[in-house]
Amino acid sequence: MSSKVALVTGASSGIGEVTALKLQELGYTVYGAARRVERMSRLAEAGVHVLPMDVTDTASMQAGVDGIIAESGRIDVLVNNAGYGSYGAIEDVPLDEARAQFEVNIFGAARLIQLVLPHMRAQRSGTIVNISSMGGKIHTPLGGWYHGTKFALEGLSDCLRMELKPFGVDVVVVEPGAIRTEWGAASPRTTCARPPATPRTRGRPTRWPSPWVPRAPPAAAPRPR
Repeated sequence: MSSKVALVTGASSGIGEVTALKLQELGYTVYGAARRVERMSRLAEAGVHVLPMDVTDTASMQAGVDGIIAESGRIDVLVNNAGYGSYGAIEDVPLDEARAQFEVNIFGAARLIQLVLPHMRAQRSGTIVNISSMGGKIHTPLGGWYHGTKFALEGLSDCLRMELKPFGVDVVVVEPGAIRTEWGAASPRTTCARPPATPRTRGRPTRWPSPWVPRAPPAAAPRPR
């Protein structure tokens, strides 16, 4: 019997990279997808197939799924891990930035689900794993747009689970808390207090990798997804 096939997005680092390596260790044929292909040499060395994929580009996702089916003939697990957090007051964050966050965290995941489901339904089996966040259960100041994407992912997943149960396809939601990854390593740190809007700062969202924004966090503080 051929091994089961898994696709993991956001596989160039953090949760995605570790998940891809673990599935490979468990005997899956694993495809790790990310924009930064050059960052996936560790996966390639471990035997993971690396794919260039941008979850905001439908053609990129279609090509990736088509390539997996052509090469392996099936897909058993989709791990929707690609995502990011952008923080700032709802009043101040430009809608273009808010939409961009939804494109990655929600619509990219949803489109990949649409692309793999015909194959999973034909197999009468499969698992979709959506990496959400504790931010999909709680809400905090300055995180409105990020929390909005994660609450939406939770609701989408719950509905999808009911829709797919008759076809033998399961939907799993993972809600990480504090994880030490580079998910937000490049993000500037700010305080909980909302700075006054000025001509220089108004409309510029604060990128911060946490559902809360602590004051003066230590350099090695864990960063929740």
